[in-house]
Amino acid sequence: MKATYHSAVGGLLILTLTASSFPAWSQAQGQLPQKRVLTLEAARRVIAAAEAEAQRNNAPAVLAVVDDGGWLILLERMDHAPMLASVEIAPGKARAAAAYRKPTQALEETINRGRTAAVTAPGFVQMQGGVPLMVNDEIVGAIGVSADTPAHDQQIAEAGARALLP
Repeated sequence: MKATYHSAVGGLLILTLTASSFPAWSQAQGQLPQKRVLTLEAARRVIAAAEAEAQRNNAPAVLAVVDDGGWLILLERMDHAPMLASVEIAPGKARAAAAYRKPTQALEETINRGRTAAVTAPGFVQMQGGVPLMVNDEIVGAIGVSADTPAHDQQIAEAGARALLP
């Protein structure tokens, strides 16, 4: 299998996989689709936008960006972030948003409506402040924020996510 890397557009890398080394498979299956990959540069833009929003709201936070599989790309702990646990909470929110393909606010609302078994999902934090990162209707990753209040967490995460919009 051959991987071709196209130029990075706005910090996103487009990866095309081809099966040229497996011609029979390639002919039977056709070309594989292209996939956008969140780069470190793009993750830094997301974190910078989220940090700026946190500073505007005087809400120091822990900010985490993961790829579309939930693997951590970047973690930032702002000075004076109020909770030590935020270093675990922010990446857990980001992982949940990436894995469930929706904002963690929706997951929290499901739990609050009585689906309490959802809290048993290991490694995921299903509280406000996790937002998928979208590019052209494709999830490329997620951001998770743990600051001082659920409303600030959500607001800061949404500001970070907007950094990828054209």
